Order: sequence, then C-alpha cells, then structure tokens
Amino acid sequence: MAMARQMLAEVTRGTPSMARMLNEVMEKYLMNRPRSFRLALVALVPVAAVSLGIATALAQSPAPPAASTPAPASPAIPAPAPSASPTPSASPAPSASQTPSPSPTPAPPATAATPAAPPAPGLVQKADPFGEEITLTPKIVVVTKGTANWDTAFDTLIDSLKTLSALLDKQGIKPSGNSMIVYTSTDDTGFTYLAEIPVEQEPKNPPKAISMGKSPDGKALKFVHRGSYENMDNTYEAITNHLDDKKLEAKDTFIEEYITDPLKTAEDKLVINVYVPLK
Repeated sequence: MAMARQMLAEVTRGTPSMARMLNEVMEKYLMNRPRSFRLALVALVPVAAVSLGIATALAQSPAPPAASTPAPASPAIPAPAPSASPTPSASPAPSASQTPSPSPTPAPPATAATPAAPPAPGLVQKADPFGEEITLTPKIVVVTKGTANWDTAFDTLIDSLKTLSALLDKQGIKPSGNSMIVYTSTDDTGFTYLAEIPVEQEPKNPPKAISMGKSPDGKALKFVHRGSYENMDNTYEAITNHLDDKKLEAKDTFIEEYITDPLKTAEDKLVINVYVPLK
C-alpha cells in the first residue's frame, strides 16, 4: 500500500483524468481484485510515462519567457547618451589657446647650466705660497727709522708710513711699489724697524728723520699673511716651525710687504707678504 501511495502521488502530478482512473483502479483493488489492479497498473505505466514527459516539457517551457525578458534590456539605448553632443562642449577646450602652455619656455632655467661658466679656472685663486724660495731685488726707497713696543706696534708702524706718504704727496711723487717694514732687531718688549716706500724720484729737502736708501736683496723665503696685524704671531710661529723642519738658517731680519695699503685698508682685510732672508 505504501508503494501504491507513492505511485499515486507521482501520477497525480500529471492530469486530473489520470487521477480518476487510478482511483477506479484502487477501488477495484479494494474489492479484492489484485490481479486486475496489476493489469491496470501495467497499462497505466506507459500513460504515466507519457504524462511525466509532458509535465517535464511543460516545466521547461517557462524558460522561453525568461529569454524574452532580456529584450527589456533594450534600455541599453542609454548608450547613445555617451554620444551626447556634450562632447562638443569639449570644444571649449579651445582653451587650447593655453597652447601657450609651451611654458617649456622655462627651458631658460636649463640655461642655468650656464653655471658651467665655472670653467673659468683662471679666476680661481691659487693657494698662497708658504716658504717659497725667491730672490729679492734691491729698490730705491725713502726710509724712516723707528722703535716700537709690541703693544702698540701696528699704530706706530702706521704713523711712520703716514709720515713718508705725506712727504711724497706734498712733492707729487708717486710710490713705485708697496710699502715695507724691515725689522732690524727684536726682543720681548719691542723692536726696531725701517719703514720704506719704493720711489723712482728722490724727494727734495726731506726732514732729518727721512732719508734715501735701498731695500734688502738676496735669497729669501716668501710667506703670506691674511688678516689683522694682531694675528701675525700665528704666521710667525708657522714660519719658525717651517725653518726648523727644513733646518734652514735665517738672517736676523725679516721684511713685511703690505700688498694692501695699510693706510686705506681695514686691519682685518690686510694682505702681507713676509720675506725671511736666508744666510
């Protein structure tokens, strides 16, 4: 009976007429006609198969409508929207007038490469000579002698050079070289010196404190000092060390040549050549 119910349930999924037929079969079966039921059941199997086939076919039929639904996708027509003439609005792009964007004119900065100008090595200063061997040649000079204390050394030297310059200016004589100070002796408290200015013309009637003479000559070592007179001690210390290292003997005198005019140049801007005559 359970199997029969299952078959019934499956067949009722077919047509209503088939259900009626099966009901009749069941009634006959209940009237104790099992054999007839079997025959009827056998007869119904092909029918049930056909009905099942129809049912499956009907189940598949719904698929077609689904296919038709894609048609509504026709709203894809909005695609034409992209063609939206608004692209012409891009025409305002005539701001291409900005083509002046050829701001590449900033290329001139590339001209900044011009800093290649540094190849002007001729402008580069060479290192100052230190201990360079030279030969001094004598020059005709106007001379004045003096004595000074180390505490007021620079002021005393400047006063002596001013005296010489005043004489030359008064007689319209131009110096033929740089001013020089020749140290003739030194000690812990001070020194004696000669202030000299090279000239090509002898001044007339100079005062007793001023005379004519010649500057030192011969072999010497050249050193350069830059900066104030007060810092000269550092330069002379380096010179002394250099002479000791080279085991050189110097005379008891040394010369300072003022490359910058000490009467017109700030003290910390002085450039002075120091000459140490050798024995």
